[in-house]
Amino acid sequence: MTEDEFYVFCQRNAELKFERRADGTIEFLSMTGGTTGRRNSELLTDLTIWNRQGRTGEVFDSSTGFRLPNGAVRSPDVAWVRADRWGALAAAQQERFPPLCPDFVVELASPSDSLTDLAAKLLEYIANGCHLAWLIDPKTETARVFRADGSVSVVKSFDETLSGEDVLPGFQFALAALR
Repeated sequence: MTEDEFYVFCQRNAELKFERRADGTIEFLSMTGGTTGRRNSELLTDLTIWNRQGRTGEVFDSSTGFRLPNGAVRSPDVAWVRADRWGALAAAQQERFPPLCPDFVVELASPSDSLTDLAAKLLEYIANGCHLAWLIDPKTETARVFRADGSVSVVKSFDETLSGEDVLPGFQFALAALR
């Protein structure tokens, strides 16, 4: 499908959720359960509150599809884009699948997710210009932090707090909120 055809397909099937790989393969994404939805809300709320203080960017939920430079259309659980990058898009680009990779993304593993697949997705974000990405696994109470320099660190406890580092200065997220 072309970009326009995929957008129309998604709009006509609004009750379903899809992503598209760089090679054009369309993937169906399942809805999350209540526990995962609650956890996503914790992340989204904290990021939104932080963002309101400085208005340095825009926050997006898991319903937003981004057209990455490699042609994939992805919808992270939580995303943030710097204000200058968002403002550089035309209104029509903002309305559809924004043609950019978010500066920050979070993928929160649900029981049905493959951690290997999610890690590959985060590496794809980084390869397409994302500066900081978190993969959070509530089942094992661990998190992986992916950075633009290629480094990946593992946080081994939900007693820890994740930092927005230099991408989201001052943003902190206490993983204990996801228990």
